[in-house]
Amino acid sequence: MSRLAVPRLLRAASFRFAALYVVLFAASASILGGVVLLEARAALRQQMTARIETETALLRDADRDGGLEHLLALVAARGHGTGALEYRVEGPGGARLAGTLAHAMPWRAGWTTIPTARDVDGETGHVRTLVSDLGHGVTLAVGDDLDQIEDLQEAITTALVWAIGAAGLLGIGGGVWLSRAFLGRVDAISNTAEAIIGGDLARRMPLRGTGDDLDRLAGTLNRMLDRIGALMDSLRQVGSDAAHDLRTPLTRLYQRLEDARAQAHGAPAFAAAIDAAIAEADGLLDIFSALLRIAQVEGGLPSAHFRAVDLSTVAEAVVDAYRPDAEAAGRSLATAIAPGIVLRGDRELLTQALANLVENGLRHTPPGTCIRVGLGQDQQAHVVLAVEDDGPGVAEADLPRITRRFYRGERSRTTAGHGLGLSLVSAVADLHGAKLRLQPANPGLRVSMEFTSGGAAQGVRA
Repeated sequence: MSRLAVPRLLRAASFRFAALYVVLFAASASILGGVVLLEARAALRQQMTARIETETALLRDADRDGGLEHLLALVAARGHGTGALEYRVEGPGGARLAGTLAHAMPWRAGWTTIPTARDVDGETGHVRTLVSDLGHGVTLAVGDDLDQIEDLQEAITTALVWAIGAAGLLGIGGGVWLSRAFLGRVDAISNTAEAIIGGDLARRMPLRGTGDDLDRLAGTLNRMLDRIGALMDSLRQVGSDAAHDLRTPLTRLYQRLEDARAQAHGAPAFAAAIDAAIAEADGLLDIFSALLRIAQVEGGLPSAHFRAVDLSTVAEAVVDAYRPDAEAAGRSLATAIAPGIVLRGDRELLTQALANLVENGLRHTPPGTCIRVGLGQDQQAHVVLAVEDDGPGVAEADLPRITRRFYRGERSRTTAGHGLGLSLVSAVADLHGAKLRLQPANPGLRVSMEFTSGGAAQGVRA
């Protein structure tokens, strides 16, 4: 590990959290160990006190019932064996009559602690002792070794220290391991981001498939990059299409102005040339307005601004608006609009999309064609808005491409339009989570928007 890697590991959030957990564990373990130690000491001391008092009462009864000789014999018999108490019987003048306690007893009866030599090493111990006056100058002392409590305290303290030390080592080691793994993934994401900044827009954040926070973050970033990539592709496509398809009207406008300057004589000729130029300019403005509208829709209008839209009312209004034009052009409009179909969306965009579909039907079909506008729900309860005609239709090869900007099939090149109507319809469908379907009607063409329940809009009955 390099010199720079160690400080970086120590600065990592995962290492700091691990260190914090170790400190909290050590503090908690110390508090718990202290409580356990105090409770154990108190319990052992209480047990020791009860044992000494019981033994003292037994010996006092033996002295009272059997005399001093019986007491001395009983002390001699009970002062042996593992875990035995320690005794001392003193006569007048402090002379030891029986027992193993070598230390002279204090003259006053009651509880006391006396030192005692425990082993060959001369280690000094302490005995908790109850001194009783038996009368006639005889004193009885019964005690128990306090060092067993100290041994327990030492054992608990040693175990606690080992536990805290082991937890600390494991915690720090785990923190280092987690930090290295975390920093490795952060570096991978950072390197990918740097590559994307450098121009490699196809790169994506690495995923490990663990479903953890970093995986979810990387997945979100990848979806964002996919969206940005799609918008960049769309922008490049718009630039390419605009450069190609706007060249013809701009050239025509330029040529008209050149012709007017070279050939027009008199005010009527100049007025006609200006009118023609204005018409060409209006067409260009319409194209730019359509491109701007498509860009705004594809940019993703916030769905939070969506409102409940009565699509049935919208469809009826669009049909009523175009019916006079259809009849004047020798075409007919038929409807099959279910009432009360409501969904969440942008009313203006939905109106524009339906108007574009009806307008396409009127523009690209011959007189006598019937254009049908339908609105209802399919078997899966999805709202379906469809426009169908019985005209010549669209060639099978053109169907996948007619939603592209400026694309016009062979049959529609002689009709008015700039090839952006269906591009806007496609963008509106995407914004509302709808599936745009273009299908041959045999004869004619059927264009439908299917608003699925998982999309941005969901159909409900009013």
